[in-house]
Amino acid sequence: MTGLTLRGGPGARVDAEIEVKRSRFLCRLVRVRDEEMARAAVEQARKEHHGARHHCSAFVLGAADDPGQVRRSNDDGEPSGTAGAPMLEALTGRHLMDCVAVVTRYFGGVLLGAGGLVRAYSDAVLAGIDTAGAAGLLVARERRDLFSLALPHADAGRVEAELRRHPGTAVLDVGYGERAVLRLSGDAAELSARVAAATAGTGELRALGQEWVDVEA
Repeated sequence: MTGLTLRGGPGARVDAEIEVKRSRFLCRLVRVRDEEMARAAVEQARKEHHGARHHCSAFVLGAADDPGQVRRSNDDGEPSGTAGAPMLEALTGRHLMDCVAVVTRYFGGVLLGAGGLVRAYSDAVLAGIDTAGAAGLLVARERRDLFSLALPHADAGRVEAELRRHPGTAVLDVGYGERAVLRLSGDAAELSARVAAATAGTGELRALGQEWVDVEA
């Protein structure tokens, strides 16, 4: 299954703001790798906006079809179920993964009621997601088969450039030691054929298992 997250790796961030009856709702979306990083993002927002009373949050780690997916939400003093849960629903409804949403509320003096709070917190997160999408800051994530390819240093640049020409192949990184080692993802059969063509049959892929990777359109 494909999910979406913020482009740029863990720590990437997008901010948006909406106003509802003079209350300001500041949404911060941060890409995270684990619960510790998600909770740290919440605390950072709390420190930066120490004058606000509420810093509600929700985060999703992993994909919807992953049995180990983690979902958490926190109302942070708002009436139960009016903030964290609708924020979490906004994230999952848009297929966001590996992200935390923090919505800081500056009270404007007008009570919104339970329904108004639910809409406001949900809309704040959706505004953050829409802002990220409009700026081209969302990227798809897919579980892909991973491989390594060891090459002589003299051939590595040429082979890497050749493999990058194919949209179905991702060159995740390159390490340099006695030989250059490319870490790749893609369909096993197609990747084997491309490697064979690029290396005149001398390159040998080594399977590394599976991993979630960013996939550019």
